[in-house]
Amino acid sequence: MQDTYNAFLSTIEIPSEAKGLLAGIRIAVKDNISTKDIPTTCASKILTGYIPPYDAHAVELLKAAGATIAGKTNMDEFGMGTTTENSAFGPALNPRDTTRVTGGSSGGSAAAVAGCLVPMALGSDTGGSIRCPASYCGIVGLKPSYGRVSRYGLIAYANSFEQIGPMAANVTDTAKLFSIIAGHDRRDSTSVAKPYDFAGLHAEIKGKVIGVPKEYFGEGVDKDVAASVEKAIQKLEELGAVTREVSLPSMQYALAAYYVTCTCEASSNLDRFDGVRYGPEPEMNLPWHDAYTKVRAAGFGPEVRRRIFLGTFALTAGYYGKYYLKAQHAKQLIRRDFLRVLTDCDMLAGPTMPNVAPKLGEMTANPLQMYQTDILTVPINIAGIPAISVPCGTAHGLPVGLQLMGRMFGEEALLNAALAFEEEA
Repeated sequence: MQDTYNAFLSTIEIPSEAKGLLAGIRIAVKDNISTKDIPTTCASKILTGYIPPYDAHAVELLKAAGATIAGKTNMDEFGMGTTTENSAFGPALNPRDTTRVTGGSSGGSAAAVAGCLVPMALGSDTGGSIRCPASYCGIVGLKPSYGRVSRYGLIAYANSFEQIGPMAANVTDTAKLFSIIAGHDRRDSTSVAKPYDFAGLHAEIKGKVIGVPKEYFGEGVDKDVAASVEKAIQKLEELGAVTREVSLPSMQYALAAYYVTCTCEASSNLDRFDGVRYGPEPEMNLPWHDAYTKVRAAGFGPEVRRRIFLGTFALTAGYYGKYYLKAQHAKQLIRRDFLRVLTDCDMLAGPTMPNVAPKLGEMTANPLQMYQTDILTVPINIAGIPAISVPCGTAHGLPVGLQLMGRMFGEEALLNAALAFEEEA
């Protein structure tokens, strides 16, 4: 396999002798998902040389279904980024235009699928990390409902948001992979017994009520991207769907609530990478504070250090109520907003990303600009509901993603609707 997109951090063919739905299919796995006897780095120098002694639950299921693990894919370090440029091993390149980013943080998985290196891949989605690269690279990516796929073996960044999910070149393969990894796992206390039956996949959109949030076409959304998505929504109407405009006013708080919460969780989760439990051994002749500081400063990249600093500050005594507590209140408002509109609508539709894939290096100097591009994806992680990104044409010559967002545990309806659109698009 010739990887000209820097999609993989390690390649290793581990075939399974099992005869299942994925028998003989090569599947790439994001490098923050534990794989027994295969290096797992989270694209960070601090985990160089780390080889997990066990498989993540999702990987166990892949092997039991007969899949061949093709390797571990590039990503933003610990999932912190929107372009996969925050990898310690260099950025993944977008197969649609190698001068542009793949999106992140599951950019390597998206590049591996879009570049035809593998037909399917696993990613993880904390604030859009499956849907963003799926949109930029022109493939399909599903962020499952919170709890529908076990997080056992997923190296934690922000536990309350992240989910493992499938990525593939089309809806059918996405559904097939999802049917293998969905379901209960006793080792993840947030896991729920909601398996997905692949045999139930069929194109269905007629009569469905689709809400179109006006905030998804507001300030910051590229006009050509919006036009492409509006055309896709018209196609859904032609197929028999009923659309109506809805409003999610709490979306104005989503980015702030998301970044306060995820950085707080990151400051706690990444505390273990200190050179004692994980990471290079510290110089024990130094005072302990100096030794640990040296290990973490050398091992973490600038974006990871920035988020740890921000999260630690927000949790500091005297600031907890000012930042973290307010973010939790905002999260409740956002969840109620989505619950309200999805009571009357079967699903929502809008752009996955407000833009097309930026040029490499275009946003690295301005982290705030990069954070703002997450505005259409992070509300879904806050609400905990499922969402899928499906290619829906181009803008400026590059892929655009249509995002369908569903009710909690409503992946069946989303996949059926996405298939109906894909067949007619």
